[in-house]
Amino acid sequence: MNPKTINLRVFSQNKINLWITAAGIFLVYMFMNGCQRGTEQSEISATPVASNYAADRALIEDLQARYMFALDFGDIDKYVATFTEDGILDIGEGEWVGRDTIRKVLAAMPEAQEPPADPDGPQLHPSTGRHNISNIVIKIEGDTAYGRAYWFHMSNNNLQRSATLDSYGHYEDVMVKVNGSWLFSKRKIYNEQVSKWAASKDNPSW
Repeated sequence: MNPKTINLRVFSQNKINLWITAAGIFLVYMFMNGCQRGTEQSEISATPVASNYAADRALIEDLQARYMFALDFGDIDKYVATFTEDGILDIGEGEWVGRDTIRKVLAAMPEAQEPPADPDGPQLHPSTGRHNISNIVIKIEGDTAYGRAYWFHMSNNNLQRSATLDSYGHYEDVMVKVNGSWLFSKRKIYNEQVSKWAASKDNPSW
């Protein structure tokens, strides 16, 4: 056999073996890379994506709760701080505009009167009242939010100091995000105990 022919066959076989080896390495690489990507995709899909609505709603509900605590414990500074500088509060007596106005009106309100104590009865501890909020509906459009919610008030302003549901109504709110914090731009309070403060029969929500 011609030596040149033998060398050509050896060269061709070596070339084929080289291509087979390269192809095998490439397939192994693609397989391993695919497995890694699949794992990464699984990890990404298993990780919940933070919802802007959920985060904003949580902050708004926190605002609503802090408003209640400040109101019930007579903390006027924290109460007015839940409003924007030009925020509006309307309890049915017209709009009070701005933190300074809201502060002055609240400070001028008389404190609730205790019923006369029975001189022969037990010594009573001071009565208290607590506002509660429920049925919260919130619509968020960028840095502005609109809220509807029920409120009710529990107190023990009686000689037995027993808990009594004595008032209820609903809120209609406009809130804005200022420097990352949600504040009341306007809060309208409806109170079903007082005729001129009561709401209409139309559904206030959407």
